[in-house]
Amino acid sequence: MLVVLMIWSPMQLAQAGMIGTDQVASVASQADRNTVLQFLSRAEVTSQLQSLGVDAATVKDRVAVMTDQEVQSLAGKIQSMPAGADSTGLILLLVVVAAVVWWVWFRR
Repeated sequence: MLVVLMIWSPMQLAQAGMIGTDQVASVASQADRNTVLQFLSRAEVTSQLQSLGVDAATVKDRVAVMTDQEVQSLAGKIQSMPAGADSTGLILLLVVVAAVVWWVWFRR
């Protein structure tokens, strides 16, 4: 029974090998470039750039000629940005809600 199951089961061979630093660096550099290009292709970023008179194709060309260190720095700044909007709107909303609650409470 064991022999039959061993013959019937698929054999998968794993192969391990060393990869060079240049391969890892090129993958990381390409990931950083993709991060920058995805950020620049967002609608609000594109509209802001167009309002400043910068064409989207020009921006992509400029990112393509940036050095790896420049792209890595810019991608790091993009990734460290907060995911949502700033907290000013939340604070303003809390002040308005507190004012309405205070007005309703003391009106009685």
